[in-house]
Amino acid sequence: MQYTLTAPAKLDTTISLPASKSISNRSLIIYALSGGQALPQNLSDCDDTTVIINAIRHMPEVIDIKAAGTAMRFMTAYLSVMRGTHVITGTERMKHRPIGVLVDALRRLGADIEYIGEEGFPPLRITGKSLTGGILEVPGNISSQYISALLMIGPVLEEGLELHLTGDIISRPYIDLTLWMMREFGADAEWSAGDTISVKAQPYTSRDYFIENDWSGASYWYEMVALSDDRDATVQLSGLTDGSKQGDSVVKYIFSLLGVKTIFQSKRESRLQTVTLKKSGRCVPRLEYNFVNSPDLAQTVIATCCGMGIPFHFKGLSTLKIKETDRIDAMKREMLKLGIVLQDIDGCELKWDGTRCQPLPDAVIRTYEDHRMALSFAPLSLRRPITISEPQVVTKSYPHFWDDMKNAGFDIAET
Repeated sequence: MQYTLTAPAKLDTTISLPASKSISNRSLIIYALSGGQALPQNLSDCDDTTVIINAIRHMPEVIDIKAAGTAMRFMTAYLSVMRGTHVITGTERMKHRPIGVLVDALRRLGADIEYIGEEGFPPLRITGKSLTGGILEVPGNISSQYISALLMIGPVLEEGLELHLTGDIISRPYIDLTLWMMREFGADAEWSAGDTISVKAQPYTSRDYFIENDWSGASYWYEMVALSDDRDATVQLSGLTDGSKQGDSVVKYIFSLLGVKTIFQSKRESRLQTVTLKKSGRCVPRLEYNFVNSPDLAQTVIATCCGMGIPFHFKGLSTLKIKETDRIDAMKREMLKLGIVLQDIDGCELKWDGTRCQPLPDAVIRTYEDHRMALSFAPLSLRRPITISEPQVVTKSYPHFWDDMKNAGFDIAET
């Protein structure tokens, strides 16, 4: 299936964003560890969250988390401390996404985990049991999801957990989000030093919990406002918070450099707010940014700069190579179809000096089973009609994205 997108001349819409996937997935693991009775409210309806809900509700012998990398990491740690034996598996791509660092760390805590196939990769057979805990050392430059997975089981370990992070620490806002949510459920967890996190053996407390909407999902609407030729382009986004703990809330700063201003309008009856995006009329001629703390925004900002003709040099992209696809390679390949020649440096940087080539007149953007490829390329239809293959991949994080685009006036033709 393919979608060909044609943009409206005017952009003026109100969008109800999906709930935060990052908060939903963390809240579910913590909810399960706390023995909660009522699920958190306003859970994301995306694929990644759905597989965790199904797993903790039914705990089948074989748990298929499909393409959900977050679920694979969080559930691996969770199953290690829950009685019973389970096999956790996923898609073919998932079976080639490394998990050895997390498995090694859990084994050092006493976890019973074995590889069913290739060493260092899913699927895994896990026999859960009570773990002692204690002091653990892991690299800080790995996926923050490994670190978050270990932290969230810390309160149920007999001696708690003292986690030492070695080397550079990446995606720190996601670690901070995990610690904040753990404390929301009664845990005693904090940075005790610049490279050390201490989690006491203090059980979680079950509570009602409401989840804010997704700043990552907001990024695609920022991109649309930036790319629109409509000087009065306006998008209203509901259910966000100013000062959000979500790392991707930094999008409001990044896009202030790309000509989009963010206006918060408080609602007295709720701490959640409506955010209005408008053009500011001011934009940098060239952008340099380090995405080490917000790698999931990289594709959106790359696509925006290419669409606006803004040269850039982006660093901190090393984790993009182990996502749903090799995102650095995928962006280079698909942007080339649109006449944009990107350069990568040592697999952790991308730059564009404005070099162009002849675009393909009938280009079809591949998504590589990666939701963020579809989500970041779709707004480029504001510059030229865009055809996207396998558009259904957006269900991984933003299931009603295409409906939202239609309601905003985009024409979407299925071919």
